[in-house]
Amino acid sequence: MSKTIFITGASRGFGKIWAEAFLDRGDNVIATSRNMNGLTDMASRYGNAFLPLELDVTDRAACFDAIAKANAHFGKIDVVINNAGMGVFGAVEETEEQSARDIFDANFFGTLWMTQAALPILRAQGHGHIIQLSSALGIYAFATVGLYSATKFAVEGLSEALAQEVKGLGVHVTIVEPNGYATDFNSASVQSNAIAAYDTMKAELYAHPEFSAADVYGDPNATSEAILNLVDTANPPLRLILGKKALPLAQYVYADRLALWESWKDVSIKAHGL
Repeated sequence: MSKTIFITGASRGFGKIWAEAFLDRGDNVIATSRNMNGLTDMASRYGNAFLPLELDVTDRAACFDAIAKANAHFGKIDVVINNAGMGVFGAVEETEEQSARDIFDANFFGTLWMTQAALPILRAQGHGHIIQLSSALGIYAFATVGLYSATKFAVEGLSEALAQEVKGLGVHVTIVEPNGYATDFNSASVQSNAIAAYDTMKAELYAHPEFSAADVYGDPNATSEAILNLVDTANPPLRLILGKKALPLAQYVYADRLALWESWKDVSIKAHGL
């Protein structure tokens, strides 16, 4: 039986690739974007199975309106994929106030508003699946992506709590954590104004051999099968890493964290006071 999939940020990158994969196999897709030009080719190819909607996910009322239009059009929504977002690159000190607010509005609040808009419909249906686009940088962080990581850490916490809240209502939640992929994500990103004090740190960071490895960025088209499998499984996981780079690094990072906490355990326990 075909599914009805709602995808934000679907005019390019993962969103567009996944929308086309769903449509190609016979699903219905509601695709949103701030720029409708990126959706016109799908509208001409897929006809009635495709509903394009202009949407700025930072506008909470518009998120509720888009979900209502999608539900009225297809009569149901099985899966909501919160994919829309942006990036900010630069050291923490370099980040300007507006860029910081913009990235939280898009990556965190946009996800929150879409989630809140979809939940009444999914609850009423008694089934649904919310897929939140986080990142490997929501598992660990490194220099120059602090603001981006902060938004994805926030999405992780929000979604982990959400999964516990809705598990008895027939609604599943999955946090998708891609490592780096060769998409056009940089076109939706802001580069902070550089401060010379961080030039050496940046040069050393990006001189690391991993950044020049031939396979540092995955092929975004290779992710479609994983996403199709994810929406079809009866018991989807809370978290799903995409790509081969993130898991080894996450294993290293978490082992290091556990060792550090253990080394300070006596201080931690004494601080409890009882």
